[in-house]
Amino acid sequence: MIPDSSEHPAVPPRAVRVPAPGGGRLWAERGGAGTPVVLLHGAGMDSRLWDAVVPELARRHDVIRYDARGLGRSTPPGEPFGDVEDLRAVLDHFGLRQAALVGLSMGGETALDFALAHPGRVTALALVGASVSGHAWPPGPELAAYDAARRVGDTAALAELELTIWAAMGRTAPGGELIETMVAENAERRVVSERHCVVPPARDAEPHLGEITAPTLVVHGDRDHPEIAAIAGRLVTGIPGARGETIADADHYLPLRTPARLTELLRTHLPCVGSPV
Repeated sequence: MIPDSSEHPAVPPRAVRVPAPGGGRLWAERGGAGTPVVLLHGAGMDSRLWDAVVPELARRHDVIRYDARGLGRSTPPGEPFGDVEDLRAVLDHFGLRQAALVGLSMGGETALDFALAHPGRVTALALVGASVSGHAWPPGPELAAYDAARRVGDTAALAELELTIWAAMGRTAPGGELIETMVAENAERRVVSERHCVVPPARDAEPHLGEITAPTLVVHGDRDHPEIAAIAGRLVTGIPGARGETIADADHYLPLRTPARLTELLRTHLPCVGSPV
């Protein structure tokens, strides 16, 4: 493949431990070259979610991904923490005044809240199967069981429901084996992390979507939970200039199910050297 004018000599990925606010370390990896992009994963998973996206994205971007507090290879929290503050710590550690943010599910919620709190630091947003702080989820037996398992710390039930509800395409679909591995390894860690994560009562992004100034792409899979599609519609109509895309044959774990299509959308949307920000 002949690189286009926006591609840069590759910088091999390098893993580091970022000091977390209040103590502990966040596992992070940085590689590639070009304009900076930070990838944020969802609850119950870790930065391996982006394994199939990073190599191509790093051809023209400085790509950073990290494991959220207590998940993956990051240390478990010993005191209350905030995910928005952790994201700021990652940017500050790498000396980045600005970056594009790509977040899935919980990671999309964090990216959106960060963009509202620090609009000058976000060059672009890509919200993938994103949740939104303050969103009222409709009642239903599956989601009720899922929330109950989280509250009581039933990690076996939580892992099973995570796969049933959010990875509905199953093990035989692309990325299935890695998805099952991540869910199993992070089920117990997730319970500990969520008990320490503090979300301020006033944090409610839905009424403030019109304040988002960063160019925004909203993506969801056609086989994701129906409420994710409803949230995506709300984001597209509420964020000025937002563009929505639905990807076929993808559930909530979209970056592993259809990485080529997602990467294509991200490469088109994210600012690169020489493009307007």
